[in-house]
Amino acid sequence: MPADYHTHTPLCRHAEGEPEAYIDAALQANLTEYGISDHAPAIPEPFDDWRMFEAELPEYFRWIEGAKSHAAGKIPVRAGLECDWLTGCEPWIETLRGKYDWDYLIGSVHYLGDWDFDNPKWLGRWAQSDVDAVWSHYWKTYAAMAESGMFDIMGHPDLVKKFSYTPSGDLDRFYEPVIDAIASSGSVIELNTAGWHKPCAEAYPAPRFLELACSAGIGVVISSDAHSPHEVARDFSRATEWAKNAGYRETVLFEKHKRRSEPLPD
Repeated sequence: MPADYHTHTPLCRHAEGEPEAYIDAALQANLTEYGISDHAPAIPEPFDDWRMFEAELPEYFRWIEGAKSHAAGKIPVRAGLECDWLTGCEPWIETLRGKYDWDYLIGSVHYLGDWDFDNPKWLGRWAQSDVDAVWSHYWKTYAAMAESGMFDIMGHPDLVKKFSYTPSGDLDRFYEPVIDAIASSGSVIELNTAGWHKPCAEAYPAPRFLELACSAGIGVVISSDAHSPHEVARDFSRATEWAKNAGYRETVLFEKHKRRSEPLPD
């Protein structure tokens, strides 16, 4: 199975399990590599209730080292962070980049202004919103994140569809400018299987976005977004077929921000 680079730890306050259990799950799934990329601290603190604090970074580093120790060379364990793209966040991302010898950074858009739009706590706000305007805001924000060039992996590209609020008509009008921005940045995207278990009942991103990304030469990783050990590598066989149907024949591996490719399994 391909590497699983988007996984969490209990430090984000909405995940569970010890590093040993995650590594055992990765070994059971026969993953190529296993990556840890919990929600990065954001400032000013406290920012929200679903991420670690800056003071907890040493504990996060110990968690990563515990996972590596338990892996004992049976599987490469990579270190990452899932960083939120927020207004004016660039200096803070650079600070985080210097805190550890990371293998990769994932950039994600969870916030539009002060609204963490994928948080079920604020689901009612969707019913009061202009869906086209929200999507426009989201994709412009996502393009800006890509253009920053600060991230190795672009997280769950169409997370905005999580609660099944989707504009009518051809969605290429949203996708195409973002595809151009990602292609220019040199980042890769993730095919995130968690979407199959959300109200949208579809992996992130949609097949059409995947096709456009592949045609533009954008690399892909397959990720579970695991928040518990039993979610590691969840739906990877299905995601592999999606990737192949979009035209992909390989995924990307990361080590110290350097990349190499591996063939998708048959």
